[in-house]
Amino acid sequence: MSAGSASNAGRRGSASGVSWREALGTWAKIGCLGFGGPAGQIALMHRILVEEKRWISETRFLHALNYCMLLPGPEAQQLATYVGWLLHRTAGGLAAGILFVLPGALVVLALSVLYTRYQELALVAALFAGIKPAVLAVVVEAVIRIGRRALRTRFLWALAGCAFLAIFALQLPFPAIVLGAAGVGLVAVRLRPGWLPAAKADASLAGPADAALADAAHTRPSLARALRTLLVFGGLWLAPVVAIRVALGPDAVFARIALFFSQAAVVTFGGAYAVLAYLAQEAVATFGWLTPGEMLDGLGLAETTPGPLILVTQFVGFVAAYRHAGALDPLLAGLAGAALTSWVTFVPCFLWIFLGAPYMEALRGRRSLDGALGAITAAVVGVVLNLALWFALHVCFGELTPWRLAPVELLLPALASIDLLAVAIAAGALLAMLRFHVGMLPTLAASAAIGVLSRWIAAAF
Repeated sequence: MSAGSASNAGRRGSASGVSWREALGTWAKIGCLGFGGPAGQIALMHRILVEEKRWISETRFLHALNYCMLLPGPEAQQLATYVGWLLHRTAGGLAAGILFVLPGALVVLALSVLYTRYQELALVAALFAGIKPAVLAVVVEAVIRIGRRALRTRFLWALAGCAFLAIFALQLPFPAIVLGAAGVGLVAVRLRPGWLPAAKADASLAGPADAALADAAHTRPSLARALRTLLVFGGLWLAPVVAIRVALGPDAVFARIALFFSQAAVVTFGGAYAVLAYLAQEAVATFGWLTPGEMLDGLGLAETTPGPLILVTQFVGFVAAYRHAGALDPLLAGLAGAALTSWVTFVPCFLWIFLGAPYMEALRGRRSLDGALGAITAAVVGVVLNLALWFALHVCFGELTPWRLAPVELLLPALASIDLLAVAIAAGALLAMLRFHVGMLPTLAASAAIGVLSRWIAAAF
């Protein structure tokens, strides 16, 4: 613990002994360094919260992660909210969740303005050419890190492999894979308990904060508190949707944005990658807000900025309102569309955590639940491996469909369009991070510089 976290003033109002000042600084740091999509962000939080700060234990972190994996919406942002809630109750959850999103949201908003105003962003394109392959290295490192900790038996390895094949080869939906893994885990607990060993706390990774949470009042379920949470956060989420629809009519672009992204917040399980197909179909084909190429550009903006990848929704909302501004100034309309999209995307995330987290904490340590969640974690490793492969194909083969893996028979023709520079940067970033343990931010900065330099050389010669 730092000196700040040890001060009585800093501890006041904390359920865990972690000072507010240190917590806010840590969440802001995570928000600014949260590159690499959900896999990289989860690995980053694990490294800082469990290994470095030792605020919570390994088992408590994985327990929270498993719950967030079951929810619709961005699991990494919800995990940050969950841990912030553990440490500093509702205010801590709000601070963690907002700071996790805010840096990336501001960057995506600024890039959205530049994109709609100028379209041609040569410098940004050059930066992306270097950053994207480095982000691939971050995701691969995250797969390795999470897999080492989650796959502790041969059965769990096999379950992860089955999950990978289910989503890669059979293209089963993520919720079906999660439910299937949970069922397998429950059966294994009863018939073959040794296949799913109970999670053991690592004393070296459990600090005073984790011990203090054992008796924290806010982690115990309360029906009255649950009803208040549902009323407050449900109202914050849905009241603007209803008000805009009544005031502007159902066909107004803001009414459509509010309703569409509210629906997405409920039905899109599996994180941002799972939402991409749904977004592409509706935003491009149904509403005509963007072209397929512009959807890919928005994905590129979100992939290479900090914060959750689901911030691509903010880009979509900005462009939709900008182009259908009506009597409003297009820029003002775009800003309002981006803000509305972010509101109806992330407010439900706080509702899911504050409503369900006390009940999940009450179930910690139950053998059947631990078995089911352990199986889900193994399946998630397979799913994240699929996402890493998807990202690799997307980075190295420009003609692949951006929101799903292309059929295998399309890969051979795509070899002709392989991006050798991207492959070289990704390999170098992997070597730097895995072999020489170079930090993520220096790796991303060096890769971005290589991208700019390569574009400059290509333009010069």
